[in-house]
This record gives sequence, C-alpha cells and structure tokens, in this order.
Amino acid sequence: MFFKDYILVVFSTLILIIFVLMGVAFLTLLERK
Repeated sequence: MFFKDYILVVFSTLILIIFVLMGVAFLTLLERK
C-alpha cells in the first residue's frame, strides 16, 4: 500500500511540473507576439 501511495505522489508531482512548464511556455509565446 505504501509503494502504491509513493507512485501516486510521484505521478501527481510529475503532472504538476508538466502543467507548470506548459504554462510558462504559453506565457513566453504570448509575450513574444
């Protein structure tokens, strides 16, 4: 059960990082226009 929770935490952290990177890239694209 602990291993499953650990995988869930790592997975959600990766998703959060990906969303942040996408947001930053989107903002930089808006700034360039």
